[in-house]
Amino acid sequence: MVDTHNQGASARILVVDDDASVRRLLCKLLERNGYSCAEAADANEANSLLDGGGFHLLLTDLDMPGESGLQLIRSVSSRHPDLATVMITGLDDTKLANSALELGAYGYIIKPFEANEIIISVSNALRRRSLEIENRGHQQRLEQLVKERTSELWSAITDLETTQENLRQSREETVKRLSIAAEFRDDETGRHVQRMSRYCALLARALGHDSERSELIRIASQMHDIGKLGIPDRILRKPGSLDAEERTTMETHCEIGWRILSGSSSQLLTLGAVIARSHHERVDGSGYPHGLMGEDIPQEGRIAAISDVFDALTTERVYRSALPLGQALDIMRDGRGTHFDVTAFEAFFGVLDEALRIQQELPDY
Repeated sequence: MVDTHNQGASARILVVDDDASVRRLLCKLLERNGYSCAEAADANEANSLLDGGGFHLLLTDLDMPGESGLQLIRSVSSRHPDLATVMITGLDDTKLANSALELGAYGYIIKPFEANEIIISVSNALRRRSLEIENRGHQQRLEQLVKERTSELWSAITDLETTQENLRQSREETVKRLSIAAEFRDDETGRHVQRMSRYCALLARALGHDSERSELIRIASQMHDIGKLGIPDRILRKPGSLDAEERTTMETHCEIGWRILSGSSSQLLTLGAVIARSHHERVDGSGYPHGLMGEDIPQEGRIAAISDVFDALTTERVYRSALPLGQALDIMRDGRGTHFDVTAFEAFFGVLDEALRIQQELPDY
């Protein structure tokens, strides 16, 4: 296994070029800057050395006998995911450069090159490699933490679903408590969960779903933000606005929620997983996590998006006061056909009076 903390002058680099003089020049330059180097004349020799392990970066020529540098990058990107790759070529071709980057190359250097170009590109590639490895490790630790936090709840839900007596009431209570746990972590109240889920059921009925399906959507939608259990407190509870990196981390709560709930034989948890992953998608494709458009977004996700935004705009939040109803509805109208599904949006406005009654019945504590 490659040392995930080894970055910079102590890194080991494999230089691949069919021209021995170029290899020697590059190795001399890199070694003078503290790097450790090995040489390969072609892709076959490079693969043999890489399979032996211990390398942090591959610096490869494009045009070589046999397998090209592009083909080499493609193969090592899948076999050695912790290896940074940088391509050197005499061809100044934007299309070729884009192809290399799409295959996983961290940099693209055109011959003839300056010494500083090599050192800067190598340093940047190693730094990016280190950050990516660190991020993957963080993600794995986060997933393990989420798994540990929810294992008992999984067992409780599984046991409940094998019990016929009082199944519906017990099942909903478990989901409610699980959902409220996620909401409490970012200072929202359980009333948001209850209101939002009742709006979802109301809208589902307005769109033609029968009472049984609407009730299932109501209960499942309570788990829409369960993925927040996996978001670090420093981001979830940050009082001000999030920066770009923090926003990206926050947006992972949709996929985390999916991973928590998916893979079950339970219809309820399966639907909850769908809603958790899709309730921040937008019909114009600008949402997350997958940029789905229109009817590619599950209808339950489109229902949840409207219900969630309506409650967020019209009730108190720690970061702002509730908006007047007219202003909130104007904001939502601006999202008709871009953020919100048109059919579902019109149906929601058709049952708006009922939604407002739900809001009055369930005020924040």
